[in-house]
Amino acid sequence: MTDTAIQSQTRTEILRFVKRNIRDYALLLSLLVIMVYFQFSTGGTLFMPVNMTNILLQNSYIVVMALGMLLIIVAGHIDLSVGSVAGFIGAVAGVLMVTYKLDVTISVIICLVLGGLIGGAQGYFTAYYRIPAFIVTLAGMLVFKGLALTVLGGASVGPFPKVFQLLSSGYVPDIFGGTLFDTPFNVLAMAIGIITTALIIYFNFVERRDQQAHGLAEEPDIIFMGRNLLVAAAFLGFTFLMARYKGLPNVLVVMFALIALFVFVTTRTTFGRRIYAMGGNEKAAKLSGINTERLTFLTFAIMGVLAALAGLIFAARLNVATPKAGAGFELDVIAACFIGGAATTGGVGKIIGAVIGAFIMGVMNNGMSIMGIGIDLQQVIKGVVLLLAVFLDVYYKNKA
Repeated sequence: MTDTAIQSQTRTEILRFVKRNIRDYALLLSLLVIMVYFQFSTGGTLFMPVNMTNILLQNSYIVVMALGMLLIIVAGHIDLSVGSVAGFIGAVAGVLMVTYKLDVTISVIICLVLGGLIGGAQGYFTAYYRIPAFIVTLAGMLVFKGLALTVLGGASVGPFPKVFQLLSSGYVPDIFGGTLFDTPFNVLAMAIGIITTALIIYFNFVERRDQQAHGLAEEPDIIFMGRNLLVAAAFLGFTFLMARYKGLPNVLVVMFALIALFVFVTTRTTFGRRIYAMGGNEKAAKLSGINTERLTFLTFAIMGVLAALAGLIFAARLNVATPKAGAGFELDVIAACFIGGAATTGGVGKIIGAVIGAFIMGVMNNGMSIMGIGIDLQQVIKGVVLLLAVFLDVYYKNKA
């Protein structure tokens, strides 16, 4: 085979692969384009270290809930109560820590367990009584919104103990005390970023080697290398910005650990594969021996725990528990999942896609706010983006 024929075949394989995976690559490119656009539109404000840290802190609880919501949507359900549950758990945390002076660790454990019980209860009605999740969680949204008001007595409770505030406002301390060009520079944060990037690239190469050994590697070499270079540049660039400010926020460590855990669960465990099987065809999954009722119950319980954690993060960030906390969170969380590639029919979606979707929403919110765009127009733009994302998903699915 001549060099020209080989090059032509390589181009054909690349185009065929990109066509099959255009949704994933389009999503990542969309985030990059949006970030570059707002970087120029805001006069360079977007990529300032303090602003990037703010984007991270402002969207941490959305990302945390999006991890659980993706499982719910992949399983073929929806959860409208996550915002109200987060607000209710924040209210409970406020009463436990501020009013009753209960130990922070014990209070956090109680709140997480309570969140799991709430999610499990909703999952029980959905799984075993076959009540549509839309109805169950809509009722839950109303119930826990009212309970938050009841628990707080209609008034805000705060401030929280300093230790609890560190969940959202604390940073990993720099034990080296470094500087860069006579300005503070968090050497430990940069070191963690380099090590994390190296591990991600290493595991990507290990996975590809295993795929090639079994003849399962579909991604062309040039795309694989380009994707890893892009990931490395993004991670190192982000870490550099964080290091120039205060370093890595504590909530980032929590969020990254959860993302890694859920990526592992959805791609490497039987539990994760069964969720996708159930979402793709529940009857077939049940006939194959999968206990779909228990799986649905556990999925909602996990969502409840994550909603509780998000409520704690939000309360720690505000340093006060308010009756209106969590309002509208469910809309941003659901939008993040659908923008990230989750299918409305279930069975399709990736954790990384949901995370990217959440940051697309977060960067848009931040960029439009800096530009002085009114909240009314912001809602219109976000609605159009969500509709476009779902339209493209349906379009490419019908075209396939």
